[in-house]
Amino acid sequence: MVDVGSKRPTLRSARAEARVRLGPDIARKLAETGGISKGNVLETARVAGIMAAKRTAELIPLCHSLNLDVVEIDCRLEDEGVAITAEAHCTARTGVEMEALTAVTIAALTVYDMCKSAGRGIVIESIRLLEKSGGRSGRWASPQTGQQEAE
Repeated sequence: MVDVGSKRPTLRSARAEARVRLGPDIARKLAETGGISKGNVLETARVAGIMAAKRTAELIPLCHSLNLDVVEIDCRLEDEGVAITAEAHCTARTGVEMEALTAVTIAALTVYDMCKSAGRGIVIESIRLLEKSGGRSGRWASPQTGQQEAE
């Protein structure tokens, strides 16, 4: 585990995304009813992502445990799939990138689990960090977000 004891706590934030390609039939059913036989897919995925972010250090070896101030997750139907974004904030000595990435990953797996009975061609794709801020390295944004990386 990396020693962060000498670092000064700063406000940290991170935003990540994942996409789940469902196909036209499942996407249409979700748009019409909001759920599959297991229940409301998007709301269940949102709650699962928040719960996962809070347990990141238990899931990823050597990851520091953080007291998160907030985790916000947005799950929305988009084309023939679900777009998931997560944003995590805290004041700490290390960043919250892993918490944001864990949140979108578990939310995407929840969508997969809840929809798999309606079709097996579901694909989880494009799990990535969009931006982070705080700490010594400052702000960073993925070039694909249309924002420039911080110097």
